[in-house]
Amino acid sequence: MSLYQLEHLTRAYGRRIVLAIDHLEIEAGRMYALLGPNGAGKTTLLNLLAFLDEPTTGSLRFRGKAVGSDRAERLALRRQVVLVDQHPIMFSTSVAANIEFGLKIRKIDRTARQRAVQAALETVGLERYRAARAHELSGGETQRLALARALALEPTVLLCDEPTASVDTENQAKIAALLRRINAEHGTTIVFTTHDRLQAARLAERTVVLESGRLATTTYENHYSCTLDDTDSPPRLVLHGQATIPLTALPAGLLPGSAGRVAIDPTRIRLRTGAPAEPGECSGRVVLLMAEGVQIRVTVDIGVLVVVLLDPERYRQERPAVGDTVSLGFAPEAFSLALPPV
Repeated sequence: MSLYQLEHLTRAYGRRIVLAIDHLEIEAGRMYALLGPNGAGKTTLLNLLAFLDEPTTGSLRFRGKAVGSDRAERLALRRQVVLVDQHPIMFSTSVAANIEFGLKIRKIDRTARQRAVQAALETVGLERYRAARAHELSGGETQRLALARALALEPTVLLCDEPTASVDTENQAKIAALLRRINAEHGTTIVFTTHDRLQAARLAERTVVLESGRLATTTYENHYSCTLDDTDSPPRLVLHGQATIPLTALPAGLLPGSAGRVAIDPTRIRLRTGAPAEPGECSGRVVLLMAEGVQIRVTVDIGVLVVVLLDPERYRQERPAVGDTVSLGFAPEAFSLALPPV
């Protein structure tokens, strides 16, 4: 069932359009990852989904009903949605008081508040910090407290802006596990932004990719900044300044020294187990395997993460496993370039 429906929606600031979405549906009870470079419109989209902002044109529907500009209506909708910022602000009171604050605003009675606070603390593993000063917690603990504060309100939708970006590895794992638990046990619809493509693949049932305020033409994550290095033969495509792909033919429109963004079609990447043996191949390590419909999704680290989609027959031939070294080859038509105007 569709929870949100966005149709021909734009958000502009002055003459600058920062978001333009022709069609997007978000289903109830699922977890979505929102990917895209800085400035792609991710935070703008979250603010619209949280009813903190209004579209400039187009329609936004929630549970099948058009969302208008009526202040009282929007305030009622906000009670169903909680947005957790990347750097949540805490009151200089106790951990328990921070969780209880939103419940007081909603005029929940004291006994119910205490039950909700205790349940939220247990869920996020912060029971022993109940009386601690919230502003003295570590970054990871603060992010878990922010989730507890949201969870106590029993939201229909939980929106998280980069929930693991500013925390250590241990807390990243804890927060990821918390999001899974909240989604599974409470049926909460979750949308989170991230730059971590591997995290998105592990956590989310659906991935939405934004490029310059628009939905990318593919839902897969093979989107990179790129430059062409022709100092060697064959020339190489440099992705995010971190990984190189040798090219047997230049993608149309890419000239030496030119820079832009490239999308790589995951169905047009050849995968072989073992070290590179053919022109145009590069080496990587398998870090994730997932079934996706009838295809197998293989995430390979070549310096950046690359998603490859294999049909079942090809998968049976190669049998890649997590940790294996594989070779990737790229058909010229796999590349879709977006270059700045000359």
